[in-house]
Amino acid sequence: MRICVIGTGYVGLVTGTCLADSGNHVACVDSNPDKVRTLCEGISPQYEPGLEELMKANMSAERLRFTTDLAGAVRDVEVVFFAVGTPPAPDGSADLSVIEFVADQVGRLLSQDAVVVVKSTVPVGTCARVAEIIAAETQYRCPVVSNPEFLKEGDAVNDFLRPDRIVIGADEEDAGDLVEELYRPFVRNARPIIRMSRGAAELTKYAANAYLAMRISFINEIAEICEEFAVDVNEVRAGIGTDARIGRHFMYPGIGYGGSCFPKDVRALAVAGREAGACCGVIEAVHERNEMQRRRLIERIHGRLGERLKGRTIAVWGLAFKPKTDDVRDAPAIAIIEDVVNTGGAVAAHDPRALDSARKLFDDRITYHDNAYAALENADALVICTEWNGFRSPDFRRMHELMNQPLVFDGRNLYELGVMRRHDFEYHSVGRPTIYRQLNDATQLNPRA
Repeated sequence: MRICVIGTGYVGLVTGTCLADSGNHVACVDSNPDKVRTLCEGISPQYEPGLEELMKANMSAERLRFTTDLAGAVRDVEVVFFAVGTPPAPDGSADLSVIEFVADQVGRLLSQDAVVVVKSTVPVGTCARVAEIIAAETQYRCPVVSNPEFLKEGDAVNDFLRPDRIVIGADEEDAGDLVEELYRPFVRNARPIIRMSRGAAELTKYAANAYLAMRISFINEIAEICEEFAVDVNEVRAGIGTDARIGRHFMYPGIGYGGSCFPKDVRALAVAGREAGACCGVIEAVHERNEMQRRRLIERIHGRLGERLKGRTIAVWGLAFKPKTDDVRDAPAIAIIEDVVNTGGAVAAHDPRALDSARKLFDDRITYHDNAYAALENADALVICTEWNGFRSPDFRRMHELMNQPLVFDGRNLYELGVMRRHDFEYHSVGRPTIYRQLNDATQLNPRA
């Protein structure tokens, strides 16, 4: 099919590239000319394993192109995907101004009947609003379908090519059939294509993200209770995770979720629900617990090192909100770094992929290190914010030698308590007893004293 994808962010770029890889001819549109020039060179603006290779292959096969020319991209296409951002407004609701602007432009530019597929995460009723805007600007038939994405950053290409399910919300059967035809090549593993109303599809995306976020916030609350009773949350997690009704997914305690989806979608669902007259106490509590989780680690750092951190250097391992991405949007590390800097401390940061993204936020307020151990030089503490594989089995002896004191705040519970005790670290983790050093005298706290 001839397809136009509007928006080359994380969702749009993966969608356009993977649809091209199944034989379609795809034009991806973005209003940023610098970004489009980079894409035309086969370079992805965000790190996503396997994406650039797929882009280059389909560009070489002349099935995928990038452009700023919306009029040319929309001309004579059969399907137009909307994959533009819906960022949070100040009150937490979804800002739909871009999607409404794009709907108006598409309505003006259509040259034939086409199906519009809203891939963006939008509140219930948005597809109906998009259909109204387009209908006011065109004589052509243009049914609007909701097709929410369920892509995990760091594994998005695999998620698109081998989905758990495809959700298609269509109030007009033939439009839903056309979108289903597009996805048939990706569900030969017998995964379901689920047809439903547009409103149900719009809500499904929010409900899925809110539920997964709820599991994270729930286990983090259990972790706090575990700390009060000197119980290891991992033992509790194993005990409940083997229940088939509960399972182990998204039940890892830590410093909370981040990224471009969970934080904004949880808030947007709560706002939309309240405005419709629903009670959203559980959903609101999910967000508050997540914010609290970051504050709790910050409080522990200050409780150990003092309210003012002037003269202290804090090493931070992990800036991205999760491994296998360079995305720092709403990453827990950001709040922690801001606090350290604002209370007079210095930050030495390392991340395998997200240093450039972090530089856009912090400029020269912190130092950046390509090597994890370089960030530890003369550090008074290490804070671990992202569970990159490269952090899981470090050289503990080298860490001892580099740091002013062997003090670790682990926001992702990467290490076994026995291991940290054996290597003589003071180790603060989430939902587990703190490991203190076995000191012979006070000077051992700072080996360089």
